[in-house]
Amino acid sequence: MIERLLRELLAEARKNKELRARLLDAAGKPDAVKEFCAVCRSEGYELYPGDILAYGQDMNDSKLRATNGGGSFAIDGWDDAFENIIDELKG
Repeated sequence: MIERLLRELLAEARKNKELRARLLDAAGKPDAVKEFCAVCRSEGYELYPGDILAYGQDMNDSKLRATNGGGSFAIDGWDDAFENIIDELKG
């Protein structure tokens, strides 16, 4: 569900330059994830900091499960879901 919501949000931000600017501005704030999610909710996207954290954890857990026989060691350089979202917005 969160992945679908994020895809919709990013697609809307590509079309709506004002939304994109507001999201990127929020990402530069001291409490970036909280501010980012507040912008999302003001636009009708029910997204909370815990959702982004859980989404990132799920992505990283999937990488371990995808390893033959199951990964037993953490992967160096875990992806940060929030950074990936912001990179996508900047792209």
